[in-house]
Amino acid sequence: MSSDAEHVPDMRHLDAIADADTHPYWYEDVDAPESNPTLVRTVSCDLCVVGGGYTGLWTAIIAKERDPSLDVVLIDAHEIGSAASGRNGGFMESSLTHGVANAQSRFADEVELLEELGLRNLDEIEAAIERHGIDCDYERTGVIDVATNTHAPSYLDELRDDYTQLRELGQQVEWLDADQMRAQVHSPTYTGGLWRKDRAALVDPARLAWGLKTVAESLGVRIFEDTKATALERDGLGVLVTTPLGGVRAGQVALATNAFTPLLRRLRHYIAPVYDYCMVTEPLTDQQRSEIGWANRQGLSDIPNQFHYYRLTADDRILWGGYDAVYFWRGRMSTELESRPESWATLSRHFFETFPQLEDVRFTHTWGGAIDTSSRFCVFWGQAMGGRVAYALGYTGLGVAASRFGGEVMLDLLGGRRTVATQTEFVRSKPLPFPPEPFKFVGIQATRWSLDREDRTGKRNLWLRGLDRLGLGFDS
Repeated sequence: MSSDAEHVPDMRHLDAIADADTHPYWYEDVDAPESNPTLVRTVSCDLCVVGGGYTGLWTAIIAKERDPSLDVVLIDAHEIGSAASGRNGGFMESSLTHGVANAQSRFADEVELLEELGLRNLDEIEAAIERHGIDCDYERTGVIDVATNTHAPSYLDELRDDYTQLRELGQQVEWLDADQMRAQVHSPTYTGGLWRKDRAALVDPARLAWGLKTVAESLGVRIFEDTKATALERDGLGVLVTTPLGGVRAGQVALATNAFTPLLRRLRHYIAPVYDYCMVTEPLTDQQRSEIGWANRQGLSDIPNQFHYYRLTADDRILWGGYDAVYFWRGRMSTELESRPESWATLSRHFFETFPQLEDVRFTHTWGGAIDTSSRFCVFWGQAMGGRVAYALGYTGLGVAASRFGGEVMLDLLGGRRTVATQTEFVRSKPLPFPPEPFKFVGIQATRWSLDREDRTGKRNLWLRGLDRLGLGFDS
């Protein structure tokens, strides 16, 4: 006769999140900077940067480094790094295209060049961090793409194809079979891995944003926070950016607004705000660290469409996120949507399936945030108002490093510079727009369901194959 205990559901994954604080772990830092003033009058400048995330900060910094005499104003609707740039997982990938497979399917003739530009961009970020002394726990340990026994076996073959292609491109990669993968990080679910050794780094995302803010101000950039741009219009030979209490008259404008509603209406069909959720454990004990290995501290990401990303923090917590990517009705955005207990419960359950030896671990922080998804899964650019305005949008969650490249290209476009990058199809083309509502919402939900099915069966259904033929992707 079975005991009552055998019928009690396993609540470990729920108990583990019961006491978690619902705000980003990164914001606990005592070194968070003081807020800047709100813009309360109209000012003039050469370049106005709208958006205080990574793209906007790098744009302002590179502009001043190129021409120290340039008068640059940066405005943000809230505080620097308060959106995606300060609350992401801290994965700094060299890829500009959301992976080599996505590049191959969309920019086949430019794959080698784009991989080279991406690595050069990552090197420039590392050099800037060192040059300016930015304390952001930067670790260039690489990332392992992991195959597991929880998804379709065919995904392991696809990962081998990526390995072969990256080797042909001359990249420093290592193939790990099941035993080698489990020797790196101890999980019974692993069946193989692709370690991209020199192509990625880890960082404290908030400290990076705050450090870039300090650098920008040291170069003379004027930064105004809690200053939302509400309109954009021609103003003689320049552009007027309107704010609630003032405005900015600028010769040129760089738009770096990520998932937020674009000031240019034409862009609203090109991006979709998708909410991503993650969590952080308490610091692991020495015993717990020994039970999982992870001596080389790589970032990890499994490879299904609905994937998890995870890493160690500087104080040996595990950050665990991803899987759920939620588009709300009509692209709604609000602080309320940053809290989604059902996503955290799912993530917690998956965590203990991956690391059953950590059964006593608890999560201390859970949070969410919006990323700017585009139908090609990577950044795109354009100009408006006679070339006076440039924009970079659509990073789809891999913008921690690509944002610097995005800002640099915006400045090249505004300056009319003909560079290797600006001549690529990657920079010159745009993604296909999303359909209007309600088709956008219905389509995204149908796609999520279909991707989940593919992860379980390894087969793309009629809906996904149709999207492939339209060039709408949805393969990552």
